[in-house]
Amino acid sequence: MRVLKWLLLILIVMLLLFLLIMFLKIKVFIHFYHGQDDDHLKIKFKALFGLIQYKLEVPIIQIDDDTPTVVMKTKKEPGKTEQVKGEETSKFSPKEIFNSFYDFEVLIKHVVGLHKIVRRFLKKVTIKDIKWDSVIGVGNAAYTGMFTGACWAAKGSIIGLLSTYMRMRNLPQITVTPHFQMPISQTTLTCMIQFRIGHAMLAGIKLIKFWKGGRPNFKTKPLSTLSNEKSKSI
Repeated sequence: MRVLKWLLLILIVMLLLFLLIMFLKIKVFIHFYHGQDDDHLKIKFKALFGLIQYKLEVPIIQIDDDTPTVVMKTKKEPGKTEQVKGEETSKFSPKEIFNSFYDFEVLIKHVVGLHKIVRRFLKKVTIKDIKWDSVIGVGNAAYTGMFTGACWAAKGSIIGLLSTYMRMRNLPQITVTPHFQMPISQTTLTCMIQFRIGHAMLAGIKLIKFWKGGRPNFKTKPLSTLSNEKSKSI
């Protein structure tokens, strides 16, 4: 009887932990800055009222002068009070970027109703506190006015797309300021995205469930390693 009680207690605890994980909300804070040749991206993940935190920082995004590649330096910080645990430099060539588009096309072909799966997941995602400020100038007043209007139209289309696929809690704050005296390109974007782990897990299960067509041939990492592992097992 004691063994059965302990087993029942363990099952109850595991069930409670599973439910906690399923209903656990993850908040993703995004901050992006672009100013002339200076680009900076910071993404912070929070869960359990801030008890669980993870920060990913990309302080440098630039084009390599010697080779046609995009250079990114990434810093990873697991906790709020912990030291930075890792820093690495990554380079992305045009070939790798095209391979990413190829892998996305392969994924579409191998998953039945991928658009519906992604759309249903995004409908459970909340986005709010969007603040997007830009300053544009090309050194010519007429062209600056044209670019300013085009920027307003592009931002409106992107916000409309986000509101169609996600739940937008409040009105975004968007500004486009023309600078007629000198060429300038500057933008700052901040927002917060929130979703439940259970919804993300359900979307992942559906991707596996509706997979078709056998083993894919991915080209980018880490997807290519999955293809290699499958090919070895076969």
